[in-house]
Amino acid sequence: MRAALIATGLVTVYYVLPLDGRSTTGTSALLACGLLLVIVIFSWEVRAITRSPYPRLKAVEALAATLVLFLLLFAGTYYLLEHSTPGSFSEPLTKTDSLYFTLTTFTTVGYGDVAPRTQTGRVLAMVQMAGGLLLVGVAARILAGAVQAGLRRRGREPSDDFTSQPED
Repeated sequence: MRAALIATGLVTVYYVLPLDGRSTTGTSALLACGLLLVIVIFSWEVRAITRSPYPRLKAVEALAATLVLFLLLFAGTYYLLEHSTPGSFSEPLTKTDSLYFTLTTFTTVGYGDVAPRTQTGRVLAMVQMAGGLLLVGVAARILAGAVQAGLRRRGREPSDDFTSQPED
């Protein structure tokens, strides 16, 4: 429930945040600072998982917060890029269009109805693609390790053999 509330809160902030037409340099700085923030929050969440009495639930919450923040960061950056450099994409982007393009890129569906036209837009999309793969692959492994550490700390580590039956 808390994961859904965090995701809803972050999406709400995205829509009410007054994003103005910053320069491409400002957009790049925002993206760099935002990615650093995602890493800091993720690190803090990993530490919280290992200390949590419910590490599995905390891991779900951490993944939801980190993933939503990552996606909204790119959506906001795409929005700012289109408004600071019109024509960066195949069509003008609203906040919803930017979020749609971000999710399309992240899920690798690639409808093709919104596509980057400029080199900056394409580089930004490639950074998101690589970051998404890292987030899913590496972050999932780190979160799983943090869950295991949290369970070991509490003496509740699950058996490695999931096929064994409990004794009567």
